Amino acid sequence: MGEFVLEMQNVSKSYYGTQVLKNVSIAVKPGEIHAILGENGAGKSTLMNILFGMSVIHSTGGFEGEVRLGGEAVAIKSPMQAMELGIGMVHQEFMLIPGFSIVENIKLNREILKDNIVSRVFGEKMKGLDHNSMAKDAKAALNTVGLTIDEWARVAGLPVGHMQFVEIAREIDKENIRLLVFDEPTAVLTENEAANLLATMRKLADSGIAILFITHRLDEVMEVADNVTILRDGALVSTLRKQDTSVVRMAELMVGREIETMAREKGSEMGQDSTILSIRDLHVRMPGEEIRGVSLEVKRGEIFGIGGLSGQGKIGIANGIMGLYPATGEVLLNGEKLELNNTKGSLARGLAFVSEDRRGVGLMLDSSIEENIAFTAMQVKNKFVRKYGPFSQVAQGEMRQHALAMIKELDIRCRGPLQATRRLSGGNQQKVCIARALTLDPIVLFVSEPTRGIDVGAKRLVLETLVKLNKEFGMTIVMTSSELAEIRSVCDRIAIISKGQVEGILAPDASDADYGLMMSGDFAKARREGVV
Repeated sequence: MGEFVLEMQNVSKSYYGTQVLKNVSIAVKPGEIHAILGENGAGKSTLMNILFGMSVIHSTGGFEGEVRLGGEAVAIKSPMQAMELGIGMVHQEFMLIPGFSIVENIKLNREILKDNIVSRVFGEKMKGLDHNSMAKDAKAALNTVGLTIDEWARVAGLPVGHMQFVEIAREIDKENIRLLVFDEPTAVLTENEAANLLATMRKLADSGIAILFITHRLDEVMEVADNVTILRDGALVSTLRKQDTSVVRMAELMVGREIETMAREKGSEMGQDSTILSIRDLHVRMPGEEIRGVSLEVKRGEIFGIGGLSGQGKIGIANGIMGLYPATGEVLLNGEKLELNNTKGSLARGLAFVSEDRRGVGLMLDSSIEENIAFTAMQVKNKFVRKYGPFSQVAQGEMRQHALAMIKELDIRCRGPLQATRRLSGGNQQKVCIARALTLDPIVLFVSEPTRGIDVGAKRLVLETLVKLNKEFGMTIVMTSSELAEIRSVCDRIAIISKGQVEGILAPDASDADYGLMMSGDFAKARREGVV
């Protein structure tokens, strides 16, 4: 038996030529809480997918490196095999069946059976459930996590915090459990519930179970972790003992990278002193990206960045203002109130939106490039439409000329304006989305996740396009992105969103520590404590 419960040695993984993990090594001892930190896209999920033998790993060529459990090399081919080897996971999004009781959820696929008259005659398959034994085990697991609740209560309707503890109880009820992975376990919990969960993690670790704690909350790492591994851009940055680091140092390591600033004359844009867009107490009900009272001022002629971790609400701002999800609050464009929950009205007033979901929302994939570019302007502003009394007709020649001009202006690589958008690369599809937005002659352009799912070369071209629009045409751009390095490279100011609210606004060259602390939601606390 080895010294470590888990060792992942020199693990690398590529998806279709793009390397997402580069020689990452991690080791966890029995009874240790080992935190894994990193921004979105740092490689945490891929590392866990390898540990659990997920099909997405094996169907894409496997991985390089070695996984060892208890000192022995293992080839984990499925989550079921991982479970049999004593690895459990507590998910951020609950894996419970609402219509089942707590007992049934804890014992699912591991039911205890007992003999009855029929089974004695017809054999094992006719055995019944031993409800008493199952309830006894479930109660013991619930007691271990400190949850005092009727074990036969249905999961549907339970408070979120209770569901999280039921998930933990289910994992520790497994007889051979030796390693538990907690994936952002406190993300949906109240402060009190989170404190209880951290205490439970410590209690489980003290019983000898090793814990991998994936989180972005740095104060929680300092509270319960023994060691911390920080990943950035798929590579191992550092593995530190908790007593050898601090919240500020971890934030720095998590974010720190060379920021390549695209050539722009900062502050020289016209009208930088005037506000073009005022957002006041904005609430947006976008599932998974809810906004809870955001107030922001966007200056005329700037590129304003909105950043933050997944699920913290950054995506909800543009979607709410553009009327794609229910919104309340007040938005002023050039000092005049904008009607919320009215997409066509927002477009008519001079807003344009390039959605983060270009294939689902942004494009008509089976239509031509020229139709995609012209469609919204035809609908909202009657562009490319000729009226003949009660009849109207598409101005085909005008639409073609505009499409050709956009293809040239944005360098859209295609066979021509009639090519189906589906046949374009991701980067060129994104440029078609931008072309369609520009065709509206917008006053403010919202761009959400502009480089998601496109290759490195195309990412740069898209970002250069946004800088060009801003610099040469004075267009005000609000850019939302999970790629912190990208928004820092092109934006004048950047708002970081945490828990549906503005954690703060930073200059692109602000310290990595400030960015890391704001992303993790720890900035205000660190400032109160005089750490920053």
